[in-house]
Amino acid sequence: MKAAVITSFEHPPRYEDFADPVPKGRDELLVDVLAVGLHHLTRARAEGSHYTSTSGLPLIPGVDGVGRGADGKLRYFVVDGTQTGSMAEKVVIEVDHSIVLPRDIDAMTVAAAMNPAMGAWLALRCRVPFKKGQKVLILGATGNAGSMAVQIARHLGARQIIATGRDEKKLAKLPGLGATEVVALGDARLGSLAREVDVVLDFIWGESTPQAMDMVVRARADRERPLAWVEIGSVAGQTAAIPAALLRASRLQLIGSGLGSVPGRDIVKELPALVKEIARGTFHLDVKAMPLSDVERAWTEATHTNERIVLTP
Repeated sequence: MKAAVITSFEHPPRYEDFADPVPKGRDELLVDVLAVGLHHLTRARAEGSHYTSTSGLPLIPGVDGVGRGADGKLRYFVVDGTQTGSMAEKVVIEVDHSIVLPRDIDAMTVAAAMNPAMGAWLALRCRVPFKKGQKVLILGATGNAGSMAVQIARHLGARQIIATGRDEKKLAKLPGLGATEVVALGDARLGSLAREVDVVLDFIWGESTPQAMDMVVRARADRERPLAWVEIGSVAGQTAAIPAALLRASRLQLIGSGLGSVPGRDIVKELPALVKEIARGTFHLDVKAMPLSDVERAWTEATHTNERIVLTP
C-alpha cells in the first residue's frame, strides 16, 4: 500500500510504499482509510516531541481517521501510539476504539473536527464537574483546538467565555464563535476579566501559563472559590514554573487532560455525542482537503494556515 512514512524525526513524511497491515485477532479490523486530519498531535508525535511518541522508525503518522471496513460500515477510529498510524491507504484498528458513523455523514468534516474538538470536550465532560452557567477562560484560543474550545464551552452552557491568544486578528473573530470577551495574551486586563472564572482551559503552558495564572489568582474576587486549571496542550513549552504561593493562596487545582488522564473507555464513550454535534454543524471549522500523495507539501502548509488540513488516500 501507499502511505506517509517517517524515516527521520527531523524531516516531513514522504509518500512511499509500505507493507500492508494485517489484523492479528478478532478484535481488530482492516479498514480502507477515507480521510485523516493533520493534527498538532500528529505532527508532535512524528517529530518525537510528544509524550506519547514512539522511538521506532520508520513509522506511519496519524492518530485517527475515517475509514470503511469489509462490512461496508463507515467508522471513526482512533489508533494508539504504534508505528502504523492512519496516514495510509489501509490501517488495522481495534474495533472497540472506533464508532460506526451515519452513512450520510461527511467523512472530511469528521476527520477534521474530532481531534481538535476532543481537547475541550473531554476536559469539560470528563476531567472537571463543569456545570451550565459557569465561567471559562481559554488560553490559546486562536489555534484550531482553542477556537473549537470557545464553541464547545458555548454549546455546553458557559455563561462567560474569555478567549486569549497572541494573534489579535484571530481574537477579533472569536466573539462570532461564542466568546464574550477577548484579550491578548499578556494584557494586564486578563486578571480583572477572569477574576471569577471557574475553569481555565490551557492549550499553551510554558512561560505564559505562570504569568496568566498570577494575574488571575491575584485578581480573584473570592480566593475560596474553586478554580480548575486544566492543562490540555503545550504549544509554548513543555514545562512551566508555577509559584508555590499561587497554589496556597487560592483553591487552585491543576488538572491534566489527555491520553492517559482520560481512560480510553471514557474517550470512546464520549465520541457518539461529539460526532452528533459535528454532524449537526454545531461547530465551525475551515477544512482543506489534500491528497495523501501531497503529504510533504501539506506538512509545510499546516504551519502557515488556519485551515484544518485533511489528507485523502
